[in-house]
Amino acid sequence: MNTKSPLLSRPGAVEAGGADAGIASHYGEPLREQRALAAGTAVVDLSQRGVVTVTGPDRLSWLNTLSSQQLTSLAPGQSTELLLLSVQGRIEFDARVVDDGATTWLIVEAAEAGPLAEWLNRMKFMLRVEIADVSADWAVLGSTRRIPEWSALQVWEDPWPHVGAGGYSYAVVGEDAHPGLERPWFEYLVPDGELEATIGERQLAGVWAAEALRIAAWRPRWGAETDDKTIPHELDLLRTAVHLNKGCYKGQETVARVHNLGHPPRRLVFLQLDGSQHTMPAVGSEVRVGDRRVGTVTSVAQHYEMGPVALAVIKRSVAPGEVLTVLDGEEPYTAAQEVIVAPDAGQVVGRQTGFLKGTR
Repeated sequence: MNTKSPLLSRPGAVEAGGADAGIASHYGEPLREQRALAAGTAVVDLSQRGVVTVTGPDRLSWLNTLSSQQLTSLAPGQSTELLLLSVQGRIEFDARVVDDGATTWLIVEAAEAGPLAEWLNRMKFMLRVEIADVSADWAVLGSTRRIPEWSALQVWEDPWPHVGAGGYSYAVVGEDAHPGLERPWFEYLVPDGELEATIGERQLAGVWAAEALRIAAWRPRWGAETDDKTIPHELDLLRTAVHLNKGCYKGQETVARVHNLGHPPRRLVFLQLDGSQHTMPAVGSEVRVGDRRVGTVTSVAQHYEMGPVALAVIKRSVAPGEVLTVLDGEEPYTAAQEVIVAPDAGQVVGRQTGFLKGTR
């Protein structure tokens, strides 16, 4: 995989850092780029992503036994999401999945690709599967719409926020009111050497634009919203990445136990930050109620309509109406929380008739 995208040579390109190092954070006009991405007139370079392939006649049945998702009936071109969990039910890998009839493509964060391929190779045993980390050969481009001119490319369509077969929503709003509906999302696989030719004269948006739309859609990201203790329920990932009625897999016992209790220990929230300040808190900033630390900011961005927004993971016990403070060093930011994952089972839409209404 190239360490830096060739698109960083475009006018105005400013390289991103952290998990997105090697691609552009923006090309000089972040909010204009974000509007264009939301409208479907721009695409975003995600060539920092990792790509792992699984081939062989046993690939889908084998991945089905290892993962949280039902894959045996996955049709060519159909998109889904899978999790690989620890014995304790904690998220170890989160992969976007699409199969073309001969190859299962797993699109992951850059830091996942090598370890995922290595882990899968250890689990092969005598099955007819071959695993390869092909991140060096393939790039990823993101868009909020299907692009007819790219119909020959393999594309993953984000199932979020729709509740898949065997899935379950932990949100306090119904699917028809979920803000994720405002962000359809497609990731195209492009041969690495054809990246610039594929884009041509299309407008580019930086990854800051994609992140702002993701945060507004309440969409969790591996390595941002996850840590070494994260279980799927805390991030509402049962809606797209877990099939509750499939066969046994590692971590299933925890998934079932927490689901039956209906009380994950932490919950994802959306934060609307005080926009009167000229800065935004850093990822990793403390979330507090009074003097008590109750969570951590996991993602933050400037949204072109809502201003500064963030995702955070907080303790389940925090009251939904509580006004929070985000503390970045000595700098405090007032934050209004918008509940994503319900604190209690009775507030989940569909579990009982009563539920908390979202503020959107």
